[in-house]
Parts: sequence; C-alpha cells; structure tokens
Amino acid sequence: MVRPVTAHPTIPLPDWFREFVDDIHFATIATTDADGSPRQAVIWYRLDGDAIVVNSKVGRRWPTNLVRDPRVSLAIADRRDGYEWVGLIGVAEPVTDQPTAQADIAEMAHRYHADEPGEADRLIRDRFSQQTRISFRIRATSVSDQRD
Repeated sequence: MVRPVTAHPTIPLPDWFREFVDDIHFATIATTDADGSPRQAVIWYRLDGDAIVVNSKVGRRWPTNLVRDPRVSLAIADRRDGYEWVGLIGVAEPVTDQPTAQADIAEMAHRYHADEPGEADRLIRDRFSQQTRISFRIRATSVSDQRD
C-alpha cells in the first residue's frame, strides 16, 4: 500500500545545506518497514539541484520501503568531525529507468572513489552494471543541522 504524501510541500535546499552536502560524506537513510518498524542504512548520495539522489540494488529493504512509502529521513555527518551534521525529512521519487539509475550509481562511484578512478570503473563494470538499480530523487520538506 502506498500512502499519499500530503504533509508538507517540498522546500529548496538552503545554501548552507548545499555547501555541507557538496563535500563527500556518507548519509544514513531512514525508512519505514511494512510493519511500521524503522530501518536505517548507510549510503552514498549526490546533490542534483534541490534533490539528494540516492541509489540501490533493487530488492534491498530500504529501497523497497521507499517505493511503498516515499517518506524518508537523511542524516549526513561530517566525515572528519562526526559531531557536525545536517539532516532532512522529505519525500522520495523513484527512478526505475535503468540508463538513468546506472548513470547515477556510476557518478556516485566516481565521486566516492575520486582518488581511485580504476576502482570506481571496476565497481561499475563488475558489480553495478550487472544489477538492476533504482535511484530516488529526495526533496526536502524540512532541514536541520548541528554545525559549530
């Protein structure tokens, strides 16, 4: 069952938020299992305009949750100082088009392995291109932070 999202309209991401997430950090994504239990995973992400793009292999629990219920929460901690973080609550729009989903994961592989481009290419060739992937464009309904 897909619940309609009627809570709040989405908002543009503030400049301070964009600046923080433009750096390379890992995100923790929180979704809701079918029985109402919370589910979290640590993931890659990238910024695309006012959306945070995330991607996964189809069949994993958290993307299955987002297809069923698009409500989502993200926390992104500074990789150098875990006490500084930004977060958002939002809604996720699935992107099942395989060329788009594959391009998204390839861009993230190159982002997260910028110092090892050969490793990024190996992951894309040997793992990601062999999988059915799904991307989500997450738009914020609210943002928060803890930055000193």
